Amino acid sequence: MILSALLTSVGINLGLCFLFFTLYSVLRKQPWNRYVYAPRSVSAKKTQTEDHFNLESLLPSTGWVKRAWQPSEADLLDSLGLDAVVFLRSFIFSVKIFSFAGVVGTFILLPINYLGSQLDIDFSELPQKSLDSFSISNVNDGSKRLWIHFSAAYVFTGVVCYFLYREYKYVSGKRIAFFHSSKPQPHHFTILVRGIPLSYGSSYTESVESFFTEYHPSTYLSHYVVHRTRKLRSLISKAEKLQRRVRRLKSENQTQQRYRRDGFLGLFGQRINIVDYYEKKLENLEGKVRLEQSSLSTQASAEEVSAAFVSFKSRYGAAIALSMQQSVNPTQWVTEEAPEPHDVHWPFFSSSIMEIWVCKLVVIILSVLLIVFFVIPVLIVQGLTHLDQLETWFPFLKSILSMPFVSQVITGYLPSLILQLFLSFVPPIMKIFSSVEGYFSYSEIIKSACTKVLWFTIWNTFFANVLSGSALYRVRLFLEPKKIPRLLAEAVSGQATFFIAYVVTSGWTSVASELFRLIPLVCCYFKRLVGKGIGEEVDVPSIPYHSNIPKVLLFGLIGITYFLLAPLILPFLLVYFCMAYLIFRNQLLNVYEPKCETGGKFWPIVHDSTIFSLVLMHIIAIGVFGLKKLALASALTIPLPILTLLFNEYCRKRFLPIFRAYPAECLMKKDREDQNNPMIVDFFDKLVTSYKDPALSPIQYSESTDGYNSPLLHSA
Repeated sequence: MILSALLTSVGINLGLCFLFFTLYSVLRKQPWNRYVYAPRSVSAKKTQTEDHFNLESLLPSTGWVKRAWQPSEADLLDSLGLDAVVFLRSFIFSVKIFSFAGVVGTFILLPINYLGSQLDIDFSELPQKSLDSFSISNVNDGSKRLWIHFSAAYVFTGVVCYFLYREYKYVSGKRIAFFHSSKPQPHHFTILVRGIPLSYGSSYTESVESFFTEYHPSTYLSHYVVHRTRKLRSLISKAEKLQRRVRRLKSENQTQQRYRRDGFLGLFGQRINIVDYYEKKLENLEGKVRLEQSSLSTQASAEEVSAAFVSFKSRYGAAIALSMQQSVNPTQWVTEEAPEPHDVHWPFFSSSIMEIWVCKLVVIILSVLLIVFFVIPVLIVQGLTHLDQLETWFPFLKSILSMPFVSQVITGYLPSLILQLFLSFVPPIMKIFSSVEGYFSYSEIIKSACTKVLWFTIWNTFFANVLSGSALYRVRLFLEPKKIPRLLAEAVSGQATFFIAYVVTSGWTSVASELFRLIPLVCCYFKRLVGKGIGEEVDVPSIPYHSNIPKVLLFGLIGITYFLLAPLILPFLLVYFCMAYLIFRNQLLNVYEPKCETGGKFWPIVHDSTIFSLVLMHIIAIGVFGLKKLALASALTIPLPILTLLFNEYCRKRFLPIFRAYPAECLMKKDREDQNNPMIVDFFDKLVTSYKDPALSPIQYSESTDGYNSPLLHSA
């Protein structure tokens, strides 16, 4: 890619960012857009909107920036939870390391690269020169200036490890402080038990009570055995959708739209009032739900599955039961952390350990197939970055491709845009894969999807683009492991220009579109256009960590990897992280609402990904110094990945156990505090029924009441 192509890409994306910012600052002020740009406030009934026309509302402003910046981290922790704070800390961490990298790269490494003569630059035709002129490729082979790059590698590694340690320590401290400041939570006193053996003539309820009364007599409190409710949940889901439709129809003022014919497509048959029609349908469905609930209550033991939520009188008692193997047979009485009651994912409780294992195996196979098939769009994208390949494949386009502006758009903007469009389908697919993998909480599904998307993105966005040469080239990489550093150095250096354009397109424009929320805006206007309206209930979305965290870590990988090779990318990355931090603060305060809380468990993913990026940078640096005929620097770089991995091992020993389980010191301290808490008795009374399946709770969807108010199943 030449410099003018990069400038074209930057210009297009800057224009799009400015357009999105301007439209957002205007559209967010319009009352009818509050469901798109402030659903949290609408849900909490905090918005006060004026429906009359106001000229000021049509003028762009930057007031939202100040409002997004004002809340302190303590305010964010109170309103958003620790996961959101950890997510924002990933941006702060990235800004810190790339501020240092940007200064070193822009003011030290970049001039050294540019003043080299390896590529024979003609300064009079700078706009038409390749961006390789700004990379380490332009430094003369064997030049002593390469020792500055060598020193920068050591210094940068030390700075990144220093900030990694500080952030890991800070986040782990926040996790402990968050636990100490929290009120008694059901999942702190409860564990999930699976693989419950069933004795002849007894039920699962009796088996659980007998086992924990015998082996945990002083701490056992109660239990709730899970039931098969798949059919019941399906009926309830239909009833809830029908209830929302009835509420929406009642909220509309257009009475002429309440009547239609009951025949085919509403064109034939008798004219009916659709509100009355759906209300009767809802009453019938409600009757089926209650009938199914009644059937479950009369045959409770027959519908039990081999899983139960077991609650204890103290957090310490629950932790002891969780950490110990309960049976001689490790496949029986298997204990796991209990999720929060509203975080429970119910479908897989009736599945056996073998069925869940098969589901995980199938998901692995499907994920591998997805990675393999995704190579096709990657090859298309890489073809667009080389005009000579396009002219070979499509000779009839030669006259069009020879036009300067067209060639600049195709090589500078189009490849990264197409790759971004294909990648947008990956997070939803990975979330579906994780949801059928046998997890028992939504937070675990999101964490699993986050890990899948991260490694998929690293492989298919980074390595697949880097290694997109011939099949023989990729085979050489695996058949000659001793040459991996050299081969990676050649391949990664050759793709520097593509990733600069990718950061601008997928980074700047993507995060600006997150602020604009084009798809929800279009859906909102479409509903208004067809007369459906929004309704009284507002569905506040939860932030998709499984798509946003991998993207942040991918840009971190690109920045760390290209710190030595092409420091020109660093200012673009720094702009992205600053812009993303501000925009996601705004979105978390106004748009997204936390649905579940993991207590900051996403941070180890951030740490491990950064360590991987550092080691990859070191391997590439070894190869680069070898290619540049500086064998001594290449040899002296070898200790760097070893020291980094030793640092990582220390962090794992020092901080990771805090993210796996709370220490006994914290548990006992909280338990002693509860002894003086007058509300703890009420909490234990509610704990008995905290994990009851919501599908078994009394329902009331229609306006008629018929006395079905009592619970159908009780906990032990």
